[in-house]
Amino acid sequence: MASGVTVTDEVITVFNEMKVRKAQANKDEKKKRKKAVLFCLSEDKKHIVLEAGKEILTGDVGTTIADPYLHFVKMLPADDCRYALYDATYETKETKKEDLVFIFWAPEGAPLKSKMIYASSKDAIKKKFTGIKHEWQVNGLEDIKDRRTLAEKLGGSSVATLEGGPV
Repeated sequence: MASGVTVTDEVITVFNEMKVRKAQANKDEKKKRKKAVLFCLSEDKKHIVLEAGKEILTGDVGTTIADPYLHFVKMLPADDCRYALYDATYETKETKKEDLVFIFWAPEGAPLKSKMIYASSKDAIKKKFTGIKHEWQVNGLEDIKDRRTLAEKLGGSSVATLEGGPV
């Protein structure tokens, strides 16, 4: 179910930057890393673009943003769809992990036309996001507000923690 919507180069660049973790990155580079980012359709509904001002930088965590997960949830619009990437840090019984999660946000209050075009365009962005292990379709705040839900999606258990505190 293709919509003909294309993904901009800027979106692909952001994904690649989030995907690659540079072990030798200096402090400033680490601060500029994106923790979360939202993508939306352009005004003409022909391209998937970076949503201006809708990102969390790793350097903001602990300074201007106390809880990155809660801040991310608050960035999601109540009445429209979005795509998002969230760099989740979580613990399982065995180890601490970091994974990128692709989120398709389609809240109940979004217009039907928006839900249809976002749903039919999802494959276009997913094809560009090679190597994503976790995908999550969320239809309302009830589904996403609790860290435990995401931790379980990532393979953590109810004893897992997601950065920002225990779930």
